[in-house]
Amino acid sequence: MNVLGIIASGVAALFITVALAKSARRVALRPHIPNEPGGPAPRAEVLRRTGGATAVLAVGTATGVALWLGAADGAAGSVGGLLAGAGIVAVLGLVHDLKPLWTALRLGAQTAAAILVVCLAGLSPAAGVLAALWIVLVTNAFALLDHADGLLTAVGLVTAAGLLACALVGGDPALALLPTTLVAGLAGFLLHTWHPARLRLGATGAQFTGFALAASGALILAAAPSGRAAWAALPALATVALADSALVLISRRRAARSPLRDTDDHIAHRLRRVRVTVPGAAVLTALWAAVPVATGTLVYAELLHPAFLLLPLAGTAAAVFALLRIPAYGSPRTAPPRTGSSHTASSGAAPPRTGSSRTASSGAAPSRTAAARRAQASGVGPAIPAAASAPGAKASAPGQGAPAARTAAGHPTVPPPPTGRPPAEAATAAAERG
Repeated sequence: MNVLGIIASGVAALFITVALAKSARRVALRPHIPNEPGGPAPRAEVLRRTGGATAVLAVGTATGVALWLGAADGAAGSVGGLLAGAGIVAVLGLVHDLKPLWTALRLGAQTAAAILVVCLAGLSPAAGVLAALWIVLVTNAFALLDHADGLLTAVGLVTAAGLLACALVGGDPALALLPTTLVAGLAGFLLHTWHPARLRLGATGAQFTGFALAASGALILAAAPSGRAAWAALPALATVALADSALVLISRRRAARSPLRDTDDHIAHRLRRVRVTVPGAAVLTALWAAVPVATGTLVYAELLHPAFLLLPLAGTAAAVFALLRIPAYGSPRTAPPRTGSSHTASSGAAPPRTGSSRTASSGAAPSRTAAARRAQASGVGPAIPAAASAPGAKASAPGQGAPAARTAAGHPTVPPPPTGRPPAEAATAAAERG
């Protein structure tokens, strides 16, 4: 009965997400009059930025109805606390989308939500502290993946599918309720957030997704049988999110930048610098996440030895090292140094003549002489002087150019054919022939 209820909740979450996202997309793409510069953001832009609320509403509604119908018997308190904590974080993200909040306030609210989940799950104090720290860390790591169209949605879909498989393999289908509805909600929202994105997850959907994934993994790890290597398998599911956070922190530390100031130095930004398209970056990152997720799931199911987890971890470390070699920050633009020539030009005085200028000026004469010699060799001689015009000849009208040269009888003169010789040599040769 529980499995059927979980499947039904997943189907309901899918259809609710599709319906709400389609309606929000239709309103967001409706023609509107933009606001004045410096005023509040247009209503369509706000709706587009908070589009992740549709997926949150769908997943929360489907999960809440399934809990009310008894689909999570035996773990209703854990799943209820998980849903309540995720809802608190989502409301905080919605407020942050509308008006940015302080980082300390967001971290405090996330910590309070994580403590609520830990208390309702009945964990020991030591395990509860570790679980709360893990939830806050992974929540923010997944939220940072929302820096490209479709990236967080695709990675979250892959990770939620891995958690769903681990919950089913562990024999506790009640903990598979939220991963199931999350898989359905992200699958229904993926089409709208794919590049070019009509709707975005925003802080609402990003923090809800990260918190749901982190808290579900912590509860599945706490409920895992003692014989399973859950301590190594389940953290591997967040490999890509943690790798992106490590990449950002290392690069900002090396560049002496603030770690809290977001900029274009994440995984997708660096892939874009090597001419990878936005959809290609999302697909590559999702495939990257699928490798540790599949390996961790197989290790959790005792189909692989835990030592196999070293392979995706080593590959992730190599990928981070390769991404660090891609420049993420442009070099600062500096003004060219002021030289003596620029200062002279700005002051209006003539620049002094240097050796290079004298060389350039002296080299102009040989070039003109060579050009004259080539022109003479091609038969272009000096201009023939115009003969005196005949008596009574009309002067040319102004603007019509000089009159053609004519003989004393009034006939136009004809220039001699080109001989390829200088004029003096040609005249001498003509005299010898005469």
